[in-house]
Amino acid sequence: MFMMDLFMVLLIFLLMFVLVLVGVAFLTLLERKILGYIQIRKGPNKVGYIGILQPFGDAIKLFSKEQIFPYMSNYNLYYICPVISLLMSLFLWVMVPFYSVTVSFNMSLIFFLVVSSLGVYSIMLAGWSSNSNYSLLGSLRSVAQTISYEVSMAIIMLSFAFYVMGFSLFSFFVYQKYIWMIFILFPLFLMFFISSLAETNRTPFDFAEGESELVSGFNVEYSSGGFALIFMAEYSSILLMSFFISMISLGGDLNSYFLFIKVGLLSFMFIWVRGTLPRFRYDKLMNLTWKSFLPCSLIMMILSLSMIFYFCIMNM
Repeated sequence: MFMMDLFMVLLIFLLMFVLVLVGVAFLTLLERKILGYIQIRKGPNKVGYIGILQPFGDAIKLFSKEQIFPYMSNYNLYYICPVISLLMSLFLWVMVPFYSVTVSFNMSLIFFLVVSSLGVYSIMLAGWSSNSNYSLLGSLRSVAQTISYEVSMAIIMLSFAFYVMGFSLFSFFVYQKYIWMIFILFPLFLMFFISSLAETNRTPFDFAEGESELVSGFNVEYSSGGFALIFMAEYSSILLMSFFISMISLGGDLNSYFLFIKVGLLSFMFIWVRGTLPRFRYDKLMNLTWKSFLPCSLIMMILSLSMIFYFCIMNM
């Protein structure tokens, strides 16, 4: 019986990972279409009906190209870093509390913080193992950015967790039956969304891939399959952050398809921001998190705790 349950869990995980990767493929198509219309031009429209097969064409092109590696690179680390990056991104989907046979546990928020923090190492090692000054500079900037925003993001998540008195994502679904968290903690929702942009290295915080000043950042030496894996990890993180924000602040209704519509709208906002805003300046990026987000999130956390204690005392 145990072996059967274990087999079912592994099968569900495999199916979920395949579906996430298909979602990533069509998210790239959506981005190229939206950016095309924002810039008053057509997006991909040749491969298949209205370009619907374009992501598969891109995948075949990327994985069939010649794989090269820098002669002075640390060969094993250089090759394994994109794989680790994608695996970390997919591993985070384990915490999603679907009703199917999955690992649904009570420490989802802690698990999210731990695994997303480990993702920094793949970026750092990818830049270092290439043995290139450009990739090393890109990885250092990316690591500094990611670590800085994880501090304020953790405090914001704690503020949300205080209201449900737990770290499980399923608790947010239960406690948002009558009112969504976005109406109670709207400033924190905005800060969390902006921190998610910085965490996933998206515009206007895409300093890890600053083409104008860093050639291409930490992934400058990667081509073919390695570049594709890094690319897939980024878009998988965008989908996961959209799902995560929907769960903790937009109701998280697991019984309804409306949840996936909200995930799609949040993913659209990630793309919309890219098509609208220019890249931030790096010193302003650091000032934003340490001088604005961190004090504001601490104040909101203290305010949340005060409100909870007040209501607890009033109900005693």
